[in-house]
Amino acid sequence: MDALLVSQQENCRYLSGFTGSSGCLLISHSHALLATDFRYIEQAKEEAPDYEITQVKGDLSDWLPRLVSDLGWRKLGFEANHVSFATHHKLSEAIEAKQLDLELIPTASLVERLRSIKEPEELVLIGKAIELTDAAFEYAKSAIHPNITEMEAAWEIESFLRQGGSEGIPFEIIVASGSNSALPHAKPSGRTIQSGEPVLIDMGARINGYCSDFSRTLCLGKPDKNLLGIYDIVLKAQLAAIGGIESGMNAPQADALARSVIEKSGYGDAFGHSLGHGVGLEVHEYPALSSNSSDLLLDGMVFTIEPGIYMAGWGGVRIEDMVILEKGKVKVLTKSEKKLTEH
Repeated sequence: MDALLVSQQENCRYLSGFTGSSGCLLISHSHALLATDFRYIEQAKEEAPDYEITQVKGDLSDWLPRLVSDLGWRKLGFEANHVSFATHHKLSEAIEAKQLDLELIPTASLVERLRSIKEPEELVLIGKAIELTDAAFEYAKSAIHPNITEMEAAWEIESFLRQGGSEGIPFEIIVASGSNSALPHAKPSGRTIQSGEPVLIDMGARINGYCSDFSRTLCLGKPDKNLLGIYDIVLKAQLAAIGGIESGMNAPQADALARSVIEKSGYGDAFGHSLGHGVGLEVHEYPALSSNSSDLLLDGMVFTIEPGIYMAGWGGVRIEDMVILEKGKVKVLTKSEKKLTEH
């Protein structure tokens, strides 16, 4: 490639500091351009001082081919995971109509792979998001009580996060009780939370663009033996992964550390998602800790470890912490307790 077009918003922010919702980067060995429209020119100048700011108008196909050609580039890489088929088609038509000697080269996850290893400044922001999430969980334990609805509980948590400094929330908060907790990505409903049943909470904060992701399962009142038993299996699976993951291990090996515990307990079919995922500017990014992932786990990566067991008609249990690989071993960043206690 002569240059790379970076259009994915988080990638633009990572490489330039620009936080606007419309803009893209053009990077070569000798040029670093940030192209955006009138609305964001002053913001771009302030946030991305190392970039040459170029004001553009219209769709990508209206200005990109001519700009790239004028710069003498003949092979332009683009983010195939972000540029839509329709956009690529219009770009190709514009290149052909202008009779330009320009080839579009698809790339996959070049910047995302860079983002998977966190810099010290990023770790500070992630740490602040995690601290706020831990505090929100402590608040949630006192705010959630029998007869409150899932939606009311979710709003209590979101209000706490926003008042504590979270820039919105990185994903919709999950509060799922009873049989609803069997849905890994349940949406809070008007269901009233009852004593003695599992209550799955999944939440996160965003500080200066960086996210946290955290899950716990509570019980209001006295949990029965079934809930206690399943919770114990999930906790053992998580602790096995935390204790066993090492730098240089591949993702399927990491996933198997927790999955084998659940499978040996007879609940293998009830753990249907991956062990975890990277967290940073996006709440789901590299690495992917799944059985079919080719990712290697390396020092500096921040990711979740979140095994779970879900049974339709009864409910589910998930325990999720954020961790970092540091000096070859897992360091748990989340501080909230994991013991299933009555409250």
